[in-house]
Amino acid sequence: MIKEKTIEKNMQNIIDKVEADEPLSFEDGITLYQSPDLLTVLQLANKVNLRKNGKNVYFIENMALYPTNVCEAKCAFCGFRRDPGEKGAYTYSPAELVEMVKARITDTTREFHIVGGHNHTVSFDYYLETIATLKKHFPNVTIKAYTAAEIQFFSKITGYAVERVLKELMDAGLDTIPGGGAEILSERYRQKMSPDKATTDEWLEVHRIAHSLGLKTHATMLYGSIETIEERLAHMLLLRKLQEETNGFMVFIPLAIQPRNPNASIRMRTSAVDDLRTIAISRLMLHNFPHIKAYWINIGTQLTQLATQAGASDIHGTIVEERISHSAGAITQKGLTRKDLVWLIKGADRIPVERDTFYHPIKVYN
Repeated sequence: MIKEKTIEKNMQNIIDKVEADEPLSFEDGITLYQSPDLLTVLQLANKVNLRKNGKNVYFIENMALYPTNVCEAKCAFCGFRRDPGEKGAYTYSPAELVEMVKARITDTTREFHIVGGHNHTVSFDYYLETIATLKKHFPNVTIKAYTAAEIQFFSKITGYAVERVLKELMDAGLDTIPGGGAEILSERYRQKMSPDKATTDEWLEVHRIAHSLGLKTHATMLYGSIETIEERLAHMLLLRKLQEETNGFMVFIPLAIQPRNPNASIRMRTSAVDDLRTIAISRLMLHNFPHIKAYWINIGTQLTQLATQAGASDIHGTIVEERISHSAGAITQKGLTRKDLVWLIKGADRIPVERDTFYHPIKVYN
C-alpha cells in the first residue's frame, strides 16, 4: 500500500498530466484506485470528458436480442447459459426472431444488439442466417452482433480463420461487434472464471482484425469478482495499446458484475464508490477512447446519472428487454423509454444526444 503522503504527491503529478493532456501510466492508475480523495478523481475524469465531448451525453434507441442461450462454455459468473435439453434452454429460428422484433420494434429503432450462447448444436450457417434474415426484414437497423468470444467460437467450429468468419458475417449484414466476452483480459482470471472462452490474445486479435476490415467496435470490462486492481488496469492498458494501433474502438464499457441471485445481499454487489471510481479511472486511463459508457442495467439509473458527472459520455440505450445481466441477478428495469433517458441526462445538467451506433447525432434534446 502506498503511503498517504506519497499518494498526495502522486495525485498532484496526475493532475499535472491531465492538465497537459498526457497519457497516464499504470502506476498512476494504482494511485487513482488508492487515493482517498474520490472527489478529485471524479473531477479529473469530468474535466477530461468535457474536453472531449462537452456536455453531450449519448444514448440510442436499440433492442437487445438473444437468439440462443445454449452454450458449451461454463463461465463462473453466468446465469444465462443452458445445456442442450436443459429446462429453459432455447434456440430461436431466424423467422421466430423476426416475429419477436415485429412485436416490439418502433419506427425509430436504430440498432439490434445481438449476443447469445456458444451453441455447438447448430452450424455457423445458423448465425449467418440470423443476421441476413434480420437485415432483410429491417434493412435500416444496424446489426451489432456476436462478441469476439463468439467469433472465436465460430472460427473453432468451422475451422475458418477469424478474418474469413468476419467477412462472411459482414457479407450477411454485420455492421459492428459488441464488446462482450472480454471479462478481464488476464489469463489468471480467465482460467478461473471463463476457461472455455477466447483467451486474452484471441479476444484482442478478433478486434484487431475487425478494425483492419473497417469495422468499428466496442470494448467492455467485467469487474467486481476475483480480479485485482492491477488486472483491471492491465486490461485497460491492453485496450489502449490496441487503440493506438488501430483507432477502431468507439467506446469502453465497464460492467459491474452481477450476483447469481437477484435477492443477493448488497455485500455481493459492487459498491457505488467502486462503480464511480472505475468509470472515472477508465476515462482517465483510456485517453484515446472517444467515449466511456455508464451501463445503467448494471449500476442503476440514478448512479448512471451521477456517472455523467464523472467521465461517462454515454448511457447506452432503451434495450427493451435485457436478459443476460438480469439472469445473473440484476435488479434494474429491463428497458427504458427515450423519455426516461432524456430525463436522466437532463437531470444531470447534461445535453441528451440521441445517436446511431457510430455516434452520429440523430437528435439533440436542448
